[in-house]
Amino acid sequence: GKSILLNELFYRYLVDDGVQADHIIKIAFDMKKWENLRKSDELYSYLLGRFADNEKYYLLLDEIQMVEGFEEVLNEIRSEYNTDIYVTGSNSKLLSSDINTIFRGRGIEIKCFPLSFQEFYSFRKGDKRESLDEYILFGSLPYTVTEPDEPAKRDYLEMVANTVITRDMIDRYDIRKKEVFRGVINVLCSSIGSAISPNKIANTLQSSGHKSVDNETVGRYLQHIEDAFLFYKVERYDLKGRAYLKTQNKYYACDMGLRNALIQYRQLEVSRAIENIVYVELLRRGYIVDIGKNRNEEIDFVARDTEGRKNYIQVTYSLENPSVKERELSSFRGLDDGYKKVLITMDRTPFSILEKGHRLLTVLDFLENNDSIENA
Repeated sequence: GKSILLNELFYRYLVDDGVQADHIIKIAFDMKKWENLRKSDELYSYLLGRFADNEKYYLLLDEIQMVEGFEEVLNEIRSEYNTDIYVTGSNSKLLSSDINTIFRGRGIEIKCFPLSFQEFYSFRKGDKRESLDEYILFGSLPYTVTEPDEPAKRDYLEMVANTVITRDMIDRYDIRKKEVFRGVINVLCSSIGSAISPNKIANTLQSSGHKSVDNETVGRYLQHIEDAFLFYKVERYDLKGRAYLKTQNKYYACDMGLRNALIQYRQLEVSRAIENIVYVELLRRGYIVDIGKNRNEEIDFVARDTEGRKNYIQVTYSLENPSVKERELSSFRGLDDGYKKVLITMDRTPFSILEKGHRLLTVLDFLENNDSIENA
């Protein structure tokens, strides 16, 4: 995870690059021994006490959101002292939309994701289809990749899922209606790739016995779930009207293993899982991703690259059934703007071009090549 990347791998890189160890300041604010530095004044005094000369100091600060008022401390340290500052965070305090505001235009965001399939397979080797099946079932948090015992994987994922829910959300946001909150998460887990709204979730929970659930509470809980990066919200974009629609968003899990653990490995729909994996991989590659509304049709993903070029992407389990193939292709009709239209499928069919210039990629084609969309 990000803590290992920062405090071990990056630390080792700095030392190997010639940086003196006493010029690297590592603090993990979620650890008991650093509890006294969670106050901004204490942190400021501690850092000043560590600066013994004018050489550059590297600050590796893990879970910085646990320090109230950290923004003022870090901005002053950055502007007044010879420092290079790296921070990690796990919730809304460090949302990408806030980075420029918090660090006054000097912050650069580095997003962390579970392992890509390429990274996952570099550990697993063997048959790629079998590796893909495991990737779908257990996800790609690093421990699950290196642990060969299946029950141990399940125990680990359940532990992580419960920790995220209990510590990162219920405790942090002082959530009183714990069962309702868990109910919202369960609905999201069961609704991968389906349009959903706070009202629909509230109705679902009410029908299952939670009588005192309102849209406002559900909306607030959804925001907490997003802020903890457990699920991503994807908005619907009207391609003709060129406007975002305010209703019926979709949600995708940060990791399929966590999603599966949260609902005890029920509802293991491969087609939905592949859609989820494709979405997260598009994010990992730097695309801005929306759901496309094309008249009465829906396009799974409209992925925009850094130059604003669009890629229209449909994800389906198989195209062997002619009616399914027709349905998937119909989503692209009327889109004559010259941008790529790509179908991603679990079929073993190799890369090819369909009629009308539509491209076809297998899931493995897509996952194994970072340039698969650009080269399609």
